[in-house]
Amino acid sequence: MANENTLTLIYTIGYLFFALCLIAPPTEFVSAGLTIQNVMSNYLGSEEFNFIYYHIKRSTITLLVHSLFPLGYYIGLGFFAPHLQLLTPWKTGSLWQIYLGLSCVCIIISSILAFWWTKKKFNKHPIAQQLELLGNGDSWRAVAASINIEFRRVDKFTTGTHGRRVIVTDSWVMKTSTYFVYVAHQNDIHLTLSKAEEHDTSYESLTAVQYLNFTVQGINPKLQPFTIRLNAFEFRDLKDKLSSPVRNARNIVIKQSLSDQFLEAFRQHISSNTVFRLPQGMEADTCIGCMQKESDVKLVKLCDNVEEGECVQCYCRPMWCLECMGKWFASRQDQTRPESWLGSKAPCPTCRATFCVLDVCKIAN
Repeated sequence: MANENTLTLIYTIGYLFFALCLIAPPTEFVSAGLTIQNVMSNYLGSEEFNFIYYHIKRSTITLLVHSLFPLGYYIGLGFFAPHLQLLTPWKTGSLWQIYLGLSCVCIIISSILAFWWTKKKFNKHPIAQQLELLGNGDSWRAVAASINIEFRRVDKFTTGTHGRRVIVTDSWVMKTSTYFVYVAHQNDIHLTLSKAEEHDTSYESLTAVQYLNFTVQGINPKLQPFTIRLNAFEFRDLKDKLSSPVRNARNIVIKQSLSDQFLEAFRQHISSNTVFRLPQGMEADTCIGCMQKESDVKLVKLCDNVEEGECVQCYCRPMWCLECMGKWFASRQDQTRPESWLGSKAPCPTCRATFCVLDVCKIAN
C-alpha cells in the first residue's frame, strides 16, 4: 500500500511539473520548441505580421489545451495506478467520480467559451471587445491593423519572458498574458511608477537587480488597468519610446545601469567644454548612430596631449549626437575598469582620430 501511494505521489508531482512547464514554459522548454505556440504554429500564423490575430488565436487554443489538464491527469493516473480503478469510474470512489465529472465540465465550459469567442470571426473575443473600446467609432479590425503595422517596426521596445512580454510602439503600450493581451493608446493613459523590488541576485546575471512595476491606467473607465514589470536598467529605453511622462508620486529611486551612469557623467563633463559654432552655411545632419536625433557634438582637439598616440585633430563634420558618442566612447574602454573611463581615450567612430572627453564639444544652437 505504501509503495502504491508513493507511486501516486511521484506521478502527481511529475504531472504538476509538466503542466506548469506548459503553462509558463521555462527557457529550456522554449528552446526545445515545447510550447503551445510552437506546436500550433501552422494554425496561429505569424505574430510578426498579424500580432492581434495571432494572440486572439493563441489565447483561444491555450484555454482549450489548459482545460484538458485535469482530465489528462485523471487518465494518466488511471494507467500509472491501476489499483485506483480510475479507468472504470463506476468502480472507483465517489471523490474520484466527482473529480472526473468536474474535469469534463471544465472541458465543456472551455469549449463553449472558445466557440463563443470565434463567432463572427472572433468578434466576441475579449481582445476584440477591448479594441472596440479603443476604436473611437472605428471597428476593432481597424485598430488591430494599426497595431499590426507598428508591431512590424524594428524600433519598438520589447522586454519580458516568453508569454509575458511588454511591448511599446510609437502609439501603443501592450502586455501579453496567458489568455489576454492588454492594450492601451499612449495618448489616453497615465503611466505611474507604483513599486520597486530589490533582489540580491538575478537569475540572468547573478548580480543585484531592481525591478520596477508601472500601472497603466486608461482614461476610458471601461478599459481594465494593468501592470507592467521590467528591469530598472531598461527604464531609459522605455522612456525614450513613451510620448507621455512617467509619474513617480512615491519618489522611488531608480537604479541606473553602468552605461547610464557613465552617460550622465559624460554629459556633465561635456557641458563644461568649449561650445562649437557651425560655420556659416553648414547645418547639422541627423545622427548616423541612432538616425533619430540631430547631431549635436563635434570633436575638436582642445587638450594639451602632444605625445605620440595621444589626441589628434578630427576633421569630420558633425555626424553624431552626444548620447551615441558617449555610448561609443564607453564601448571602447576596458569594461573591467569603469572608474578609468572618463580619463581614457577612444578613436573617432568615423575617421578613427584619437580623442578624449575634453575634445567633445556641444554644438551651439
